[in-house]
Amino acid sequence: MPLKQFMTLPRHILEGEKLHPEATGELSAILLQLGLAAKVISLEVNKAGLVEILGFTGKTNVHGEDVKKLDMFAHEMLIRAMDHGGHFCVMASEEDENIIHLPPHQKIGKYVLLFDPLDGSSNIEANVSIGTIFSIYKRISKGDGPGVIEDCLQPGFKQVAAGYIVYGPSTIFVYSAGHGVYGFTLDPAFGEFLLSHDNIKIPARGRIYSINEGNYNSWSRGLKKYIKHLQASKFEGKPYQLRYVGSMVADIHRTLLYGGTFMYPGDKRNPKGKLRLVYECNPLSFIIEAAGGVAIDGERRILELTPSSLHERTPIFAGSKDDIELLKKFLDEEKE
Repeated sequence: MPLKQFMTLPRHILEGEKLHPEATGELSAILLQLGLAAKVISLEVNKAGLVEILGFTGKTNVHGEDVKKLDMFAHEMLIRAMDHGGHFCVMASEEDENIIHLPPHQKIGKYVLLFDPLDGSSNIEANVSIGTIFSIYKRISKGDGPGVIEDCLQPGFKQVAAGYIVYGPSTIFVYSAGHGVYGFTLDPAFGEFLLSHDNIKIPARGRIYSINEGNYNSWSRGLKKYIKHLQASKFEGKPYQLRYVGSMVADIHRTLLYGGTFMYPGDKRNPKGKLRLVYECNPLSFIIEAAGGVAIDGERRILELTPSSLHERTPIFAGSKDDIELLKKFLDEEKE
């Protein structure tokens, strides 16, 4: 076993804390608790087909989507895991229409937690990789009372940490506190996350593009030309390859490791795309940038967008620096 695998997630978090003498330990405690919640959700995902937790609850969420049982389990588990400890002033979930206030008896903290409890849940029954996405901010509202919605509507560059957990053939916890991106694989024998991806750097260029080509006829002319360019081009002597899971966290994870581009554009039916800025695009763009990549909405840096609502959507193009720069040229040419 490589030596790096003896670096556990708790040890890595606590050693990172030592590099900041001003640290209070609160952020470390939050990340540790997220790691614990990830283990519980992972266990439930792995046995979902055996304990009747697949299927729908019979309810719909704020987006008009049918809520699956596993979605709701992950949503409730994260709230239960994170609503004590006194670290947060407010939370918000992709599954909830409004902000989530802390129990009245709990101490109010300075942090804000935003999360998508189970991304890609439409793939659950097909046993395809799904995941949890989270981001952490400091409150901007004054005073020491409960947080307000404005605390949740900050531009992504103000995140102090973000990450995701992939539940697939193995469970992987990936996070960044702004200085490097690190991945930890859950060892089922030890019951602990062990460092498996140290200081991840996205390649400057890849040869994989990830997009739902079923929507091709609804795309802009510039994007169509870019895709045709990739299909006709070769990188390192090999053609570009299409890889698309349909679970954003899984597609971004592959892009992070192998390079290339992940794209979910706006189209004629959905001009702003379908992905949520607050819960999906901001945290995953934070990770991509921390690994040396780029994430834009077609014109602007994702992390500079200020959300106007909790469930605002945005197009996103994220991945390797050289690939996104080339894409941007095709998109810009269309406007000339």
